[in-house]
Amino acid sequence: MGSLLSRLGLDRPELRAWAMYDWAASSMQTTIMVAVFPIYFVKVAGAGLAESGATQRLATVNTVALVIIAVLSPILGAMSDYRGIKKRLLALFMWIGVVAVLGMFFIGRGDLDLASILFIISLIGVAGSFVFYEALLPHVARPGEIDRVSTAGYALGYVGGGVLLAFNLAWIQRPDWFGLPSGAGLSPSRATLPVRLAFVSVAVWWLIFSLPLFRRVPEPPASLEPDEHRGENPIRMAFVRLGETFRELRSYRQAFLMLLAFLIYNDGIQTIIKMATAYGTELGIGQSALIGAILLVQFVGIPCSFLFGMLASRIGAKRALFLGLLTYTAISVLGYFMKTATHFYILAALVGTVQGGTQALSRSLFASMIPQHKSGEFFGFFSVFEKFAGIFGPLIFAGTIAATGSSRNAILSVILFFALGALLLRPLDVAEGQRVARAADQAVRPA
Repeated sequence: MGSLLSRLGLDRPELRAWAMYDWAASSMQTTIMVAVFPIYFVKVAGAGLAESGATQRLATVNTVALVIIAVLSPILGAMSDYRGIKKRLLALFMWIGVVAVLGMFFIGRGDLDLASILFIISLIGVAGSFVFYEALLPHVARPGEIDRVSTAGYALGYVGGGVLLAFNLAWIQRPDWFGLPSGAGLSPSRATLPVRLAFVSVAVWWLIFSLPLFRRVPEPPASLEPDEHRGENPIRMAFVRLGETFRELRSYRQAFLMLLAFLIYNDGIQTIIKMATAYGTELGIGQSALIGAILLVQFVGIPCSFLFGMLASRIGAKRALFLGLLTYTAISVLGYFMKTATHFYILAALVGTVQGGTQALSRSLFASMIPQHKSGEFFGFFSVFEKFAGIFGPLIFAGTIAATGSSRNAILSVILFFALGALLLRPLDVAEGQRVARAADQAVRPA
């Protein structure tokens, strides 16, 4: 058992506790961000508006949350490094998200403003918490195991998010099995109760399964640069550190190159995630098949994320990423020829094989090339790049449709992002990036 856990990247209590946060928070991403809340937002909170109007509002609140997160992430990341408060800030943002999701229980028909505010707050909560969660990775994982640990987190995220989503969908579609109101003639409040209880379940799940991280993962100590002193104003020092990092980026060229490559190829990945169901709907694939495909991605992703971590330990994270990008290129080509629900399931299975692995290895590869004492700050930047990935892909997707009149041509356009990302990734010198990061760590002193 110990040997198996070691191969999976889960052989120490702090590693398992760290990875469990992915299990906890992924429930919010699957149920609230992807599968259940967007439909509830349009059909219930947006009742009375044209469906396109509610969808437009949903897109707007996503953008607002993205901008807020992008502004806050580097500042808070730098502050967490200076003060040594990564876990406390993680807890703060977790509670912000949990309370917002819990408040979704009270969203009724036509409550579009309340739904918008709570959705924005919940997105800020989960995204903000992930900045500090990911910043803990280079502290809990040793250099030789960081890829396996990162992919283990994604794999457990697929388990946690997928299991709760399956339960949520079960009591939403068959509420009578669970003793919940069902049938015709229900009041609006009773008719929406199963969905609103799904929101409560996410908040409870997120909170309970976050506890191992706070109990088992130690808080990394604060550290000071040679010219810094303890007791300075943390907000001022955060901005000072951010300015220094911008100036020092040339010293971390490999990490910065990784960020640029990630920004581009992740744009392609996020475009496939965001546009897949819309593309399937346009081709006449039914809603039940689309939801089933979402669950398939979750559960195929569990073993495949672990396998990607093992593969990276054998051939290196960079080569494993190239394999993932090649697979995504094949997915785009096959998507061009897709016609039936069976084809959609096949593509979903292929996405499941690489989605978690490519994103996890991107995280771990970046973590291996940044100084540990600035992990919060650097993962703040990583969060910015991650959030902005997905802006240009949908624009090109929409522009290709407008120019050619075909969504099939648009799905092929996504290949451009994988090709450009791979070209940027090709000259990446991982060993040099790791050497520079370790040298920077040796120059700091404890706070």
